[in-house]
Amino acid sequence: MKRVKWFIAAMAMGTLFFGCKAKEQTAEAPPPEQPKAEAPIAAKPETPAPVPAQPEAASSTPAAAAAPKSGYDRALLRAAMLKEKAPDTFRVKFTTTRGDFIVTVNRAWAPIGADRFYNLVKHHFYDNASFFRVVPGFIVQFGISAYPPVAAAWDQANIQDEPVTQSNKRGYLTYAKTSMPNTRSTQIFINLKDNAGLDRQGFSPFGYVDAQGMKVVDMLYDQYGDNAGPDQDQISKLGKPYLDKGWPKLDSIKTAILTGPAPAAAKP
Repeated sequence: MKRVKWFIAAMAMGTLFFGCKAKEQTAEAPPPEQPKAEAPIAAKPETPAPVPAQPEAASSTPAAAAAPKSGYDRALLRAAMLKEKAPDTFRVKFTTTRGDFIVTVNRAWAPIGADRFYNLVKHHFYDNASFFRVVPGFIVQFGISAYPPVAAAWDQANIQDEPVTQSNKRGYLTYAKTSMPNTRSTQIFINLKDNAGLDRQGFSPFGYVDAQGMKVVDMLYDQYGDNAGPDQDQISKLGKPYLDKGWPKLDSIKTAILTGPAPAAAKP
């Protein structure tokens, strides 16, 4: 009888340890790590007040690489080679399962981040990627490749932090990162409201979606909940099939392509 009781107690302790270990492996909050705790639980915010006009745009037109007919651009497997300098301003058209929106990038706001974004878009990194984290009244996050080999190639391709020159207003795009320095890579979030609290945490915006485009962003599927969402490591390792199986209602990016410089009078 004593042996039976000892065996049951040992099994219980083993289960507890395994559960804690599994939780420890997945406990790291998805980027942006720090602001996640601040995510509001209220419903989506109303349309915010207009924001100031943006800096004048340059007149140069970036050349976009042709979209691959299938699969991904093999240049993406050489992350260290994709370091082309971005134009002073450029625009990116996102065609999604919910509609289209335009991102306008001002390189002067965050040159390092703008250059990284330019190279990723030019080589179609974001094509077929899902909006895997949508927190109502806070952020929309994307930027893990739909293709595991590409995700692996960029896993450690981090860029340095840079000064926050713009506030995290509604519609502004910023790289996700952890609490550790220089951990920006490919993941990006769009602010769904004015998140000035992120400014103090080093989240540096580099572009914005205008008011018309935010009507599309606001419609992205957001009912899975932040705590019931997919595991980022599994997205990287298994790709889009993992998301399609477990979270089939998530919206995704069909294509993200360079469309040219921003108009001089562009406003978010």
